[in-house]
Amino acid sequence: MERNEEQDMKRRVVVTGMGAVTPIGNDVASFWNSVKEEKIGFGPISYFDTADYKCKLAAQVKDFNAADYMDKKAARRMEPFCQFAVAAAKEAIEDAGLDMAKEDPYRAGCAVGSGIGSLQAMEREHTRLEEKGPSRVAPLLVPLMISNMAAGNVSIAFNLKGKSINVVTACATGTNSIGEAFRTIQYGDADIMVAGGTESSITPIGIAGFSSLTALSTCEDPARCSIPFDKDRSGFVMGEGAGIVVLEELEHARARGARIYAEVVGYGCSSDAYHITSPAEDGEGAATAMLNAVKDAGASPEEITYINAHGTATHHNDLFETRAIKLAFGEHAKDIRINSTKSMVGHLLGAAGAVEFVACVKELQEGYIHRTVGLVESEEEMDLNYCKESYSEDFTYALSNSLGFGGHNASILVKKYAE
Repeated sequence: MERNEEQDMKRRVVVTGMGAVTPIGNDVASFWNSVKEEKIGFGPISYFDTADYKCKLAAQVKDFNAADYMDKKAARRMEPFCQFAVAAAKEAIEDAGLDMAKEDPYRAGCAVGSGIGSLQAMEREHTRLEEKGPSRVAPLLVPLMISNMAAGNVSIAFNLKGKSINVVTACATGTNSIGEAFRTIQYGDADIMVAGGTESSITPIGIAGFSSLTALSTCEDPARCSIPFDKDRSGFVMGEGAGIVVLEELEHARARGARIYAEVVGYGCSSDAYHITSPAEDGEGAATAMLNAVKDAGASPEEITYINAHGTATHHNDLFETRAIKLAFGEHAKDIRINSTKSMVGHLLGAAGAVEFVACVKELQEGYIHRTVGLVESEEEMDLNYCKESYSEDFTYALSNSLGFGGHNASILVKKYAE
């Protein structure tokens, strides 16, 4: 499909740096090697005693030391979700070869979202309130707890003085954050955006709340607890971590000789306007978001051959997302390879879409589509190719979906970079 005049007027946006903190690796190289080795990050929750909880497993970040990425005083003034964001942003900025001393800081912005913020701070200080009274609640409770502090801390750490936003759309947060950063650069409000999502909600109230909603898997077998698109799927497994990327206007990246990983070409959103937790059963909202992203890129639906699905391993999500893909792509849906990175890292909530974006870029780069680990057999209506095996093949576009509680649908389209 030919690009129209409006699309030609938009500035091109490329990915020049990436960073990640995940349950299967605390940097992009480790994460990606683990993906190719089909490692899973699931294990017993170690942060608190789960004796009274139905859910026993999570995908925790391992061997993370905040002092490796920032000074200890700064780390003490951040909760884990902020620490993960700053660590991933540090890797992404260094990976991009950005020297902020040479940049106009007001042309460099930040779009880092978190779906929840710090449940740890809330729980800790609520206990103190109950036991010792209101005067003993920590003075920094609010700035430690609120979700925008990931963007705030990343901006402070790296002198990003341009647009600084915190998109909160539940599990669509990471994708929306990168999408809004993409738009910001497209329309000239910034030349550089550090963007992504972060989350750390494996806490007593976090696990109890999602368990009461019957969203979490109660399976105690790490190999079968997070199995997107499998007929035996029983819910998602809570993960944590951060994915951060550096997006840059193409000519700005070229001018400084930056290495370009991929190009962001489309972003689409919609709302189901249906239910606070369940996706729309017909998939129309998610289908609209996908097609909006494809149209935004000036591509045709037939050019899309790979989708990184939201794929949470809940019954409703995987079935309704399948319906959405069929609705959006018709007969061509059967020719699309669909996988779920959550089969290895679990559901990182507000960070999910950002970590999956990193996976998409790596897959495009290497011509490799990872397997949906643990997938054995799907039920009758779910008859698409959910990647029971990995594929080594050249492809041009990667479409990444994120669907959030509240009916938020976001899709972002990444393309292999070409001059």
